[in-house]
Amino acid sequence: MKIVVCDPVSPKGIALLKQHPEFRVQVLDQRLSEAALLPLVADAVALVVRSETKVTRAVLEAAPQLRVVGRAGVGVDNVDVEAATARGVVVMNTPGGNTITTAELTFAMLLSLARKVPQAHSTMVAGKWDRKAFQGVELAGKTLGVLGMGRIGGEVAVRATAFGMHVLAYDPFLNATRARALGVELVSDVDMLYRDADFLTIHLPATEHTRGMLNAAAFAKMKPGVRIVNCARGEIIEDADLLAALDSGKVAAAALDVYVHEPLAPDHPYRKHPAVILTPHLGASTAEAQEKCGIEVAEVITNYLLTGEVRNAVNLPHLDAKTYEQVRPYLILGEKLGKFLGQLAPAQVDRVYVTYGGKARELPNTDPVTRAVLQGFLSRSAVDKLNHINVRSVAATFGISVEEKRSDEPVTFNEWLHVTVYDGGRKVCSAGGTFFGSPDNPRIVRVFSRPTEILPCGVVFMMNNKDRPGMVGHVGTLLGRHNVNIASMSLSRDVAGGEAFTVLNLDSVPPAPVLEALRQDPDITNLHVVTL
Repeated sequence: MKIVVCDPVSPKGIALLKQHPEFRVQVLDQRLSEAALLPLVADAVALVVRSETKVTRAVLEAAPQLRVVGRAGVGVDNVDVEAATARGVVVMNTPGGNTITTAELTFAMLLSLARKVPQAHSTMVAGKWDRKAFQGVELAGKTLGVLGMGRIGGEVAVRATAFGMHVLAYDPFLNATRARALGVELVSDVDMLYRDADFLTIHLPATEHTRGMLNAAAFAKMKPGVRIVNCARGEIIEDADLLAALDSGKVAAAALDVYVHEPLAPDHPYRKHPAVILTPHLGASTAEAQEKCGIEVAEVITNYLLTGEVRNAVNLPHLDAKTYEQVRPYLILGEKLGKFLGQLAPAQVDRVYVTYGGKARELPNTDPVTRAVLQGFLSRSAVDKLNHINVRSVAATFGISVEEKRSDEPVTFNEWLHVTVYDGGRKVCSAGGTFFGSPDNPRIVRVFSRPTEILPCGVVFMMNNKDRPGMVGHVGTLLGRHNVNIASMSLSRDVAGGEAFTVLNLDSVPPAPVLEALRQDPDITNLHVVTL
């Protein structure tokens, strides 16, 4: 499997990749243009990048065997995640590698803002001695507002508390228990943080909700003389509004490591403003962070390609090796149920409903199983490169909603997975499965609410028929005349002499004349042949 390392990463990370004989690692010695990169990725299964190489739609389309993109760092702005997801490529980053180094840079910025260290240094090297011009403020006793309490925000909060600061935190996803553990005060309204913070630090991703979040309206709500640090994403601050707030004195100073457009333009107003401290995106620029990120990206790519473990993916839920082993049998059963129903359902459906019962309710993560169901169900369509990464987005393009439920209702079997397909609120088909004896022995045990026992492999023949003597012999004789062998059989009925449900596992697909002859029988209805 060819892995292309597009940007400089830690030699230790590259060595980890090269120690696996399954991998053929190509390390590029310089950043390439998109056009130059295209022929190199034609047979690649994995790409390793930092922030320099752009993994565009064109790059993804030029790599038909690509399975994973590993980003040595947190942000994936340089990766077209939507296009990767559509093509079934998992995108992984390394959020743990630069947590400490970015938190420390943030704190260096806070101290530099408080004590005007860079400005004082520049006058000293110019031969001046001007103590009065650089009177600062203490951090102790001040309020630090933290926007975003993920890994980095949490580390900054811990350090701020050690410096005697009172920390206010705004993060819609942070719960009160975690806030207490970090020793911070959680606010539910960001305006409260704006009102009370003496220093404000940003640790948010750039999303449709956060881009331009710090604008003129936000600055107007802040305490006069607030100091702002941004080591997260440049898009979160409106540049013109920050400059205006600095000029008016509303914002006393700002320290920036990130920018909307990088590199920062030589004539950008930030460069000449006396109250602004600038660094060239140094958040992850320590030897320790680069080594951690290089090792981590090598590990996540290796584990995904060799074991199926999903860690730090931005377009697929986390699935470690232990969890994978727990859900693996259900992945097989789920895909079989989906493929089974995909051949029974009409062309147009609008909802797939997956129910987890018995021990299946205890699965730590059901999303991979639901994806397996969808992968089987959508295999009936002519979708190129359909896999568990893009199945949800593919289902959405077909107008199919997906629902799942952990059911408390009593079930006959210890493990229970049931799938129902709807169209316009009407149930069009359903099937349920379990395991017989061991997780490696799946069975389909309910179809259209009728009990059965089907080996989910090979050719499955199903029909409803009148419960009368000789029916099984009639079908078996007809199949035998055309050299179609029966591997196993399951029969059930509602009442004696009523309607029966017959299922046969066959060694081959019955020829058309056999099926036509059976359909002509007035005692036979709903005849289906499914290939698993």
